Amino acid sequence: MASNGKKKTTMAKLTRESKLRERRLDKAARKDARKRDAADRPAGAPDFGPDADPFAYVPDRMVGALDPLAEAPDAPAEAATPREDA
Repeated sequence: MASNGKKKTTMAKLTRESKLRERRLDKAARKDARKRDAADRPAGAPDFGPDADPFAYVPDRMVGALDPLAEAPDAPAEAATPREDA
């Protein structure tokens, strides 16, 4: 029986497979970098990734600043209510 000396895989397929392996290695490297970053971040720190809710974490010092119904600290209390004698 004669051996098959003909190459059965085209260069295009070999190139595609090579690029796929490279993309998988890049993806694994990015995943490892994210894991290292998460391990370095202190507990309770916000996660500002692409899927993170931008309103989920508000520092305590900013809670009053973001409340639209909060009164300004300089405004007198009587200015907030309408006068009835006018």
